[in-house]
Amino acid sequence: MIASTVAALALPASVLAAQAPELPRMPPIERAPQITYLDRNGVVIGVRGGRYAPGVDVGKLPAHVTAAVVAIEDRRFYEHNGFDPRGIARAVVVGVSQGRATQGASTITQQTARLLFLNQDRTLERKATELVYAVELERAYSKRQILGLYLSRAYFGAGAYGLEAAARRYFDKPAARLTLKESAMLAAILKSPTGYNPIDKPAECEARARLVLAAMVDTGAITSAQRDAAVKQKPRVWKTPPNGAAQWFVDWVDAEVRRQVPRLTRDLTVDTTLDAPMTRAAGDAARGTVSRYAAQQAEQAALVAVDGQGRIRALVGGTDYARAPFNRAVTAKRQAGSAWKPFVYLTALEQGLTPDTPVVDEPVTIAGWSPSNYEAGAFLGPISLETALARSVNTVAARLADEAGRPAVAATARRLGVASTVNTDPAMALGTTLVSPLEMTQAYAVLASGGVRTPAYGLERIRSGGQTIWRRRPVAPVQAVGNPALSDLNRMLRTAMTAGTGTRAVVPGYDLAGKTGTTSDYKDAWFCGYTGGLASCAWMGRDDNKPMARISGATAPAELWRGFMGRALTRVPKQAIPAGLQPPPPPEPEPEAEPLSETPDAG
Repeated sequence: MIASTVAALALPASVLAAQAPELPRMPPIERAPQITYLDRNGVVIGVRGGRYAPGVDVGKLPAHVTAAVVAIEDRRFYEHNGFDPRGIARAVVVGVSQGRATQGASTITQQTARLLFLNQDRTLERKATELVYAVELERAYSKRQILGLYLSRAYFGAGAYGLEAAARRYFDKPAARLTLKESAMLAAILKSPTGYNPIDKPAECEARARLVLAAMVDTGAITSAQRDAAVKQKPRVWKTPPNGAAQWFVDWVDAEVRRQVPRLTRDLTVDTTLDAPMTRAAGDAARGTVSRYAAQQAEQAALVAVDGQGRIRALVGGTDYARAPFNRAVTAKRQAGSAWKPFVYLTALEQGLTPDTPVVDEPVTIAGWSPSNYEAGAFLGPISLETALARSVNTVAARLADEAGRPAVAATARRLGVASTVNTDPAMALGTTLVSPLEMTQAYAVLASGGVRTPAYGLERIRSGGQTIWRRRPVAPVQAVGNPALSDLNRMLRTAMTAGTGTRAVVPGYDLAGKTGTTSDYKDAWFCGYTGGLASCAWMGRDDNKPMARISGATAPAELWRGFMGRALTRVPKQAIPAGLQPPPPPEPEPEAEPLSETPDAG
């Protein structure tokens, strides 16, 4: 068998090509459909479905991209008929002496055949089949098509299959915008995706990229001056995926797409509401804040931002998607702590109270339960309703909920967009209901949009082959909160940021309102806030539900929120918090729900 294989490989290409009709025909080229997700500006934020993208259109790439690959991988690519007889013969002779086939001497066409139809077994039989398929590829496709197939299937490391994925993974740009140096670096990776990866092996990648550039000079693809200029360049390489923070959102919206299109038989393009730079800011803020507070047992964070039309502009479900893809922004439900109190105060305001209504911070017992404040045993005595919310006084919130009616508070939360079952035992006033960051953000977004509720959403349109096959139908907005209660609550939550527990969240120059939240056992810490047209909520905690070391909403989450909003606000029109237009219909009380564990809030 080996002797016959060696003889076959030694035949001239023209002879093999003449015999090709009698050789086994290559299988059809198969590729699973993919769904490509775009942010609101048309930037690719993720791909789901099959591993391989459509074949690369070589004609749309800069000439230096393909020239780099050809120069280092197969400089006679445009001259041979699928294989290099001399190179293969040398490899086979070495292989026979070693008792196995060796790597090397494979043309781009042979590598394409291997990627399309074969495995990586290093046997002479597999090598012979590869050669046959290479001849068939050359008969069936043009050189440009073969090179496009190769560049769409080759593995570039870091989970990137194909040139387009590699360009976005390492340089955060489409392949059509690759520079000469970046092209040389990607071509360098092909020899060994682990040995020349620019993330883990920057020096090795740089050295081989220089070899690629030298080969391009030898082949006449570039001049010596162009090589020298490229050598001096230091492209930015993204150590973490530039769109890594968007993957929680892509997972979430992917489920909705597959409900709309149950059978994926063709490539789809999905337009979403996400703002990629804003989401990147959220991811950076989450990682940075958790890192700063790691000594205090902070482990995870989540953040959601929703604009005034209900569009989800940012959604981050953790600190590292690759290590922990669980979506804490949507799936995890945690106690909201004092971030829940605006629902209590809004209910009281709608029943006739005002920010100036006098209340008393003093010991209180409700149905055998006696809440305490963040500073145990400390009471402020007579204060205003506004001060009570700004200082996150637990005793006042508990009494307000009891007097206004906890079912009415539950109805208010439901009216603003909380979908989870609301706990109506006495401790509900302090945020013992389990909710997700997405729910809380949707509720606060009502306050950011003048009391108008629009369901939060992430999916705009699904396209295939240039045609729209699904489009979101507009949902009529609902005036969920009216004046004077809306304006009064805005006033009180502004004060909570300027003179209360939320001072660390302030972004100078903007009209902001918000509320901290911390459970008394420090398992959950929140900051939820808003400006005109944009609301966001930040949560911090641990996946194992263990307490953090005295991390309150006023510290780490407030800093996380400020870090995000400081960048996010530059991407939306600056506007004041709207005052609202009209009162909502009277709310209907919620039925009593099964009580949850009572965990008083710490502010």
